Amino acid sequence: MNKDRYLTFALGKGRLAKKTLELFEKIGITCEEMKDKDTRKLIFVNEEAKMRFFLSKGPDVPTYVEYGAADIGVVGEDTILEENRKIYEVLDLGFGICRMCVCGPPEAEESLKRRELIRVASKYPHIAKDYFYNKRHQTAEIIKLNGSIELAPIVGLSEVIVDIVETGSTLRENGLRVLEEVCPLSARMVVNPVSMKMENERITKLIADLKRELSKEQKA
Repeated sequence: MNKDRYLTFALGKGRLAKKTLELFEKIGITCEEMKDKDTRKLIFVNEEAKMRFFLSKGPDVPTYVEYGAADIGVVGEDTILEENRKIYEVLDLGFGICRMCVCGPPEAEESLKRRELIRVASKYPHIAKDYFYNKRHQTAEIIKLNGSIELAPIVGLSEVIVDIVETGSTLRENGLRVLEEVCPLSARMVVNPVSMKMENERITKLIADLKRELSKEQKA
């Protein structure tokens, strides 16, 4: 272990980063620089703990970690599954909980039951393809979209969608519903494999401290 080396964290922007920093504070890791809302800094440092933090768009976090630009990343399980990078997933942080689901109008249920060729729109083409081809054993034409996925079955672009569902209110408002659950999702901590070897002591201690805190919160 190099005591002068900084441990670098890539955090998914927004609620995920906020919740992660709140959790880190509970185990004594702080980064005051990140609390300044007017700052234009890109890298935030805790000199005492020899830690650096930066914020990134969620889909980029596994890339930073795989290539070693960050030792550790915090991102949603949906991104990890979709990006399929060479990284270690080491901890379920227990927040950002939601589900990846197949959704559509009620009549789409028949197409799913009969396992006929179906068109599926999703922001997550790899997750959608894996689910339909490897788990459902159903041929599907996967259409990648970036915007409001719920629009696809309404305008006839696809029969169903594969998307994240939290409350399901947007679906209900548009005459859609959850037809099948693909997998549960939450925020996860990921580690670069080389960093895990080089900084094993520091990273293992961090994981153990976080596990203890999460266990305490579950019991409370």
